[in-house]
Amino acid sequence: MTKGWQKSDWRAKPRVQMPDYPDAPALTAVEAQLAKYPPLVFAGEARKLKKQLALAAEGKAFLLQGGDCAESFSEFSADNLRDTFRVMLQMAIVLTYSAKVPVIKVGRMAGQFAKPRSAPTEVIDGVELPSYRGDIVHSFEPTIEARRPDPARMLQAYTQAAASLNLLRAFSTGGFADIHRVHSWTLGFAEHDKAERYRELSNRISDALDFMTAAGVNSETAHTLTTVDFYTSHEALLLEYEEALCRVDSISGQNVAGSGHMIWIGDRTRQVDGAHVEFCRGVLNPIGLKCGPSTSAEDLKVLMAKLNPANEPGRLTLIARFGAGKVHEHLPRLIKTVKEEGANVVWSCDPMHGNTIKSPSGFKTRPFNAVLSEVREFFAIHKDERTIPGGVHVEMTGKDVTECTGGLRAVTDEDLSSRYHTACDPRLNASQSLELAFLVAEELSALREEGRRVAL
Repeated sequence: MTKGWQKSDWRAKPRVQMPDYPDAPALTAVEAQLAKYPPLVFAGEARKLKKQLALAAEGKAFLLQGGDCAESFSEFSADNLRDTFRVMLQMAIVLTYSAKVPVIKVGRMAGQFAKPRSAPTEVIDGVELPSYRGDIVHSFEPTIEARRPDPARMLQAYTQAAASLNLLRAFSTGGFADIHRVHSWTLGFAEHDKAERYRELSNRISDALDFMTAAGVNSETAHTLTTVDFYTSHEALLLEYEEALCRVDSISGQNVAGSGHMIWIGDRTRQVDGAHVEFCRGVLNPIGLKCGPSTSAEDLKVLMAKLNPANEPGRLTLIARFGAGKVHEHLPRLIKTVKEEGANVVWSCDPMHGNTIKSPSGFKTRPFNAVLSEVREFFAIHKDERTIPGGVHVEMTGKDVTECTGGLRAVTDEDLSSRYHTACDPRLNASQSLELAFLVAEELSALREEGRRVAL
């Protein structure tokens, strides 16, 4: 991928948002141990995902990326993983029907253990503590001792990621993902008394499945109706972990990040000469790049050249995160930059991170209406610019949490305390996630109709 690049080159670059481990020998021992472990994903899988993302850049597929804000050691369970996977399948079937293209399913799973923070410390019950940076770094427990970085937690993260991938692969191929089963779950959502606008689409999907069955295309005769491709992704934040799991692909001789199929660089770690960009530029995996309001045209040009010097289709996904009402101010100028450079990118919308507020009750939340608004703005601008909206990127869970206000079930500020389980950022619950999928489906359907009119 990059001639002369070594996986440890990032160590000579400025680093941000990473812990300073007090026990250097312990860190070295953990890195050595991880380096002996098998990779969690393989180069062939990463290459396959890259090819599918190249189709998303052309409007021939659509990227659905979602999952936890930060995976937890304490809440890890098969049921939680299953429920989030199930909601993503529900979202995907709605999007597939409306867009009439394959939906690329990429979970924020099996590696999303580290989190960047806006401040190095936080005050809890009057005590100033190091900010929580994810279970792979230290404990969420609010004590000085618990917040001390512990490299051994990387080994626990690896074990949990391996177990998650094992279960996800079983779900993907073992019948759980049967399209008829998945749609039966979606119908339950459409039966909600305020879901009239979604009922018609659900009925059309049912009619299509009935027709396929009548024509002899069913779960027994069509393998593709019972299995799905499902990929994992995370922010490549803790570079000691990433380096230890980096491997050389025996077929191509290229380096591959063995920690996940797709990795991304956050809005706080995208310094053009920083450690995170240096590591990510050398691996063959698809790379995501978060683009916030402070992303300048000049920085974006340099980042695209560094992260995708061969301008390879499917290699780079630009994940726009601006906040409702601010997309018109920032996205057009970045689109202009991409056009000027002739860059191959997938455009994805992250409607979560720019819409975080503090509620009157003191909880960090995200108003669901703001999330929907940013998605609508994202699609509207791409329509105006005649560019392709290639995906969405959301923090969500299959659990019935109350962390984002609004939605069909009208989570209020007073409801937040009842089931507020996140260790970091507020997530969409199952109902809100599916409601978002229906909105995106409407936008994609409108784009298809617009394309037909232009063709005629």
